[in-house]
Amino acid sequence: MTTASPVHETPTAQPIPLRTRLAAWSEIMQTANAPLELPLDTIGKWLVMTRAAVIPMTLWSGMIGLLLAVEASRTTPGLLINYWAVILAVVGLVLAHAANNLINDYFDMTGGVDTEGYVRALYAPHPVLSGWVTKATLRNAILLLTTIDGVIMLVLAATNQQPALVIAFALAGLFLSVFYVAPPLNLKRHGLGELDVFLTWGPLMIGGTYLVATGTVPTWVLVFSLPYSLLVTSVLFGKHIDKIVPDTALGIRTVPVILGEHRARRVNQVLMIAFYPLILLTVLVGWVGPWVLLAVLAIPTLWSVLKVYNQPKPAEAPSWYPPRGWPLWFVAFAFRHVRLAGGLLTLGLFLNIVIPVKLPLPWLS
Repeated sequence: MTTASPVHETPTAQPIPLRTRLAAWSEIMQTANAPLELPLDTIGKWLVMTRAAVIPMTLWSGMIGLLLAVEASRTTPGLLINYWAVILAVVGLVLAHAANNLINDYFDMTGGVDTEGYVRALYAPHPVLSGWVTKATLRNAILLLTTIDGVIMLVLAATNQQPALVIAFALAGLFLSVFYVAPPLNLKRHGLGELDVFLTWGPLMIGGTYLVATGTVPTWVLVFSLPYSLLVTSVLFGKHIDKIVPDTALGIRTVPVILGEHRARRVNQVLMIAFYPLILLTVLVGWVGPWVLLAVLAIPTLWSVLKVYNQPKPAEAPSWYPPRGWPLWFVAFAFRHVRLAGGLLTLGLFLNIVIPVKLPLPWLS
């Protein structure tokens, strides 16, 4: 079995109506999988293969970086925002995330990890194992996306006050993206994949967007990025908990493999919980306005996710669980939480700009 769901392809002689295409793409973005009933076109295939459904995590990182810059510009004389650079940077982040997902599939397949019986090929179609594209096509897609990102990097560097720093951020992101799975480092195999994601979706993406927006990146921005990067890391952590058994058999020592399922579940609960007091702390020290505390509206969802993490993964999918997502379990709940909490944090940063509120904090006077 190489795919978790049936794929309904329509012959090219029968054009797919736009409304049907949009409905299919919407289902892909909601389920991270091929549609159950709707026909699948080429764009739909690439949305599935690049795992576009999880790219909102990257959009939040870019938006957080921008909104922090805009809020700072209101109180910092001479701090101007280069909005065109930000748009280009966010496009680059999205393409980099898509390339990263393809890179993972390519090197895990060529390294003998992704096979027809491994988790990756069970919960959604694998680009090559499903027969959708050849290995060469997958490699060429990676090279194309990386080349576009390289051009974006050069344009952003040429229009920034600190071109060397822009290039350093971009190359650091490329390094972590490739060597997350690529030899000889293969960071995931040695328990460093979680740290990789923590650094990428926090300091590099949020700090990098702030850098291209303003030409500078103060330390407080990098620190502010850490609570959100904990949430993104919790998603990967959940996925690695789901794969403890097969990864152990393959000698892939992710942090959950090292910890064991019980301790890994507890650690991931801590990662998700820690987001909230850390966001409160950023308000109390005066880095951002209080609207970011809207993130607490995600606590009911957090509570339901924590209850799931209190129990081991079930032996088989419950009747209510979408069968196409199995054998993944913990990752789905962590992603549900980060999508809501990240969205509320972004909304709060936006409201700090349009409806600024100043708390009477005597230690900031």
